[in-house]
Amino acid sequence: MLGTPSIRRYSSALLSQPRGSDRGMGSDNPTGAGNQQERPDSEAWLDRIPLDVGHYVAGFIDGEGSFNVPIRRERDRSLPWRVGLSFNVSQLGEELPELLRSAFGCGTVRRRADGVVYFEVTRPDDLRRRVFPFLRRFPLRGPKRADLEVFERIASLIESGVHRTPEGHRLIIELRGPMNRGGKRRRTDEELLRVLRDWESSEAIRRAPC
Repeated sequence: MLGTPSIRRYSSALLSQPRGSDRGMGSDNPTGAGNQQERPDSEAWLDRIPLDVGHYVAGFIDGEGSFNVPIRRERDRSLPWRVGLSFNVSQLGEELPELLRSAFGCGTVRRRADGVVYFEVTRPDDLRRRVFPFLRRFPLRGPKRADLEVFERIASLIESGVHRTPEGHRLIIELRGPMNRGGKRRRTDEELLRVLRDWESSEAIRRAPC
């Protein structure tokens, strides 16, 4: 379990900062004093994070964080799969997930019945403006650094709209392959690609002139 003598003091200081309309767990809006005056891509908020807290949070993410690109079946959309993004950190108890939410100024915190608490950021805009700048200022030093690099590239593709095309899906499936050391997923890449091919075939038939 990671720990540092100053974490409780800085946790309280960060969590007491004004949060505007974000007053409870589950909000996914950027926060922090003076945000209304800052440019959308400003990183001035990073200067308000004490160095030891920033490095502590990065170390905690190195140990307990996860960068995922979930691909789920969505029959009502223009493509058979929906590509998502999820940066999450889990821990027993809510102190550290709340610290992360306060440090990043975005994300959600969810509690499970067994006491595990999840901090998660899924919005591409929050990832671009908050998570990625934070992890450039306070870089990861373990194997998850490689996952972060791929995750950031996929996030950029999603923001550009590439994921709305079959070619974009194939590229994202290929890129995410080695993430999390190629760990077991609910659906294999082969299944994802097969369903995508079948969908393309059915679409070609549907659009063919009678």
